[in-house]
Amino acid sequence: MTARRCDSTVSPPVLHAVRFVIAAVLISACAAPQPATDVPRASAVGQPSVQVTEASRRAAGEGVGDTATEEDDAAERPARTGASSSTTTEGGDAAERPTRSGTSGLDSVDDAAARSRPAENTVGAVSASTGSGTSAPGRNATSSADTTPSVEDPLAQGIPTPGDLKRLDFRGGEPRVPVRLMEGRREVIFSPRGRMRLRFGGPGDKVLDAAAGTRWMVRVTQGAPAVLSARVQLAEFRIADRAGMQAALESWRAKGLAVRPQVLGTVYGIAGKVIDNRRTLLLLDEVFTPEAAGRKQTELLRSHGAQTMLFEEVRTPASAILEVRDESGGVVGMAQDRLDAETPDGAGFDVRQVEFGVGYDFHGFEDRTFRGALQLVVDRAGLLAVVNVVPLEDLLKGLVPAEIFARAHTEALKAQAVTARGEVLAKVGIKHLADPYLLCSEQHCAVYRGRTGEAASTTAAVLATRGEGLFNDEGRLVDSVYSAVCGGHTEDNDVVWGGPPDPSLRGRPDVIGPVGNPPLPANLERWLTTSNLPAACRLSSFAQPSKFRWEKRFTAEQVDARLKKLGVGRVQALALTDRGVSGRASVLSVSGDKGATQVRGELNIRRLFGMLNSSMAVVEAERDAEGRLTGWLFRGGGWGHGVGMCQTGAIGRAEAGQRYQDILRHYFNGAEVAPIY
Repeated sequence: MTARRCDSTVSPPVLHAVRFVIAAVLISACAAPQPATDVPRASAVGQPSVQVTEASRRAAGEGVGDTATEEDDAAERPARTGASSSTTTEGGDAAERPTRSGTSGLDSVDDAAARSRPAENTVGAVSASTGSGTSAPGRNATSSADTTPSVEDPLAQGIPTPGDLKRLDFRGGEPRVPVRLMEGRREVIFSPRGRMRLRFGGPGDKVLDAAAGTRWMVRVTQGAPAVLSARVQLAEFRIADRAGMQAALESWRAKGLAVRPQVLGTVYGIAGKVIDNRRTLLLLDEVFTPEAAGRKQTELLRSHGAQTMLFEEVRTPASAILEVRDESGGVVGMAQDRLDAETPDGAGFDVRQVEFGVGYDFHGFEDRTFRGALQLVVDRAGLLAVVNVVPLEDLLKGLVPAEIFARAHTEALKAQAVTARGEVLAKVGIKHLADPYLLCSEQHCAVYRGRTGEAASTTAAVLATRGEGLFNDEGRLVDSVYSAVCGGHTEDNDVVWGGPPDPSLRGRPDVIGPVGNPPLPANLERWLTTSNLPAACRLSSFAQPSKFRWEKRFTAEQVDARLKKLGVGRVQALALTDRGVSGRASVLSVSGDKGATQVRGELNIRRLFGMLNSSMAVVEAERDAEGRLTGWLFRGGGWGHGVGMCQTGAIGRAEAGQRYQDILRHYFNGAEVAPIY
């Protein structure tokens, strides 16, 4: 590789920067090395380990603010997120099957149990990725799924990730979180707001220094996508539920299937506290191509009635050469797979044309400003991802106003800040572990616009609750999810997303004031037609009647088109069943003139109908005077999945005089606010 000298038209700051590094940024190896075939990535201890990411079964963070909308759409772009969601149906092809992603490696039940014992040393920062096998001095690394049985301390190892791109460090006493701003790009333009240092990595760790306001382009070349294989996930259990896992293991083996357990999630320490979000997965032992695994999912549904997920494994990581170009378009340096940019004074960066809302009707591009540092890295498609490495509290300043109305009552804003903080930490080791970041900035994780989206009111709420999270009566961090409008009753987590029941995420009535004897969702027809229900999300000054109760009509032709992939022909009957305590359905039964099938999963049902407001709904056929089917009417309540905190309800409770601690105690079954750092 050679660096090209800038001509006389280049601005003085850029010319100064290039002269400073003209000899330093010569990188000896421009071509991407040939990766080893079918070799899993190594963990910090050099052993093959699993990198797993959650399927799009959760879309926590459906905001009620101006920029916040509905659930994640990772299913529509699996190459971009590595996680897709499924309509697992009889007669279907599971083309939108849910996935987890990682590299290969499996734990036995005994090994997983050994690693579940509390670590002796839990103080200090934890590396969320230590591809080089190192972490900060005196700090403990973490492990999501180590395959070395002799190592029992989960804090003594690095979370297996693609390279050393995903790191939690604790500069300033709080974690710094890598958040994806966009990916799938061929080039990106950015400018530092202060003096910049751009690191090329590689031998000698070549560095380019540049002045504030200079304009830089990074372009990807010679990109090669990751190679994937897959297994089928049969079940999921809490890490402490060894008996449940063992029973499932024996049951599936009795059916003649080879199965293995796998630990998902992490244990890591913050300021003396242990954050443990692990759970155990039960995987089919056979390895498939992703397409063949989808066919296996359909087979298991037909033969055993099993609702499954796809667990993708990265066999060969993506790679590419990243070119750095100055304002004149000249190439001033190249890097393999990754570039790191920071402003030592903390001024941050302007990033041009940040893509947002992919797959939604509000999809667009916007110039945005971000605190913290940038990483420009190769994504799983062999293209360019932009990652913002930002302190958690600064992340929340740009996240909270995108998730709730900034004009809401201050106690509701504090409740949102605490839940968002816990949600970020609870996702470490659960989502995107096969990608070069921990979280994304969309609904799939949490909406984040950086400094561009900050508001004074929400920043004050973040500062007032600095470092606070929710803990249950066992001292475990609560996965503090939230949705926009619960419709008067929240829902159990396992009804919406499957997996193990979470004691902190139990559905309950969300009414305030004198309640008398209101109806319950068990009688859903009456529940949906009660006009004076004293629900917090109806009484809030930010309540929207069309989100609390709603109707949505489809013509018969529209439903036939939407459900065509189910292979049942012209739809003759629809039924929502398997309801939770809030009335939300988890199964849609479909009958047509060519057969019948079921669609399982609350989010899958909603997606079939263009993101139905919620599955707290009843459906009825509409016919003409001759009795011919003309359409379908959905009548429902709520906006979103309904698990955890109802955001509009939190505003109603704050307006009724409740403190944020009381609001959170209600929505999370008695969980208490406590400092994390």
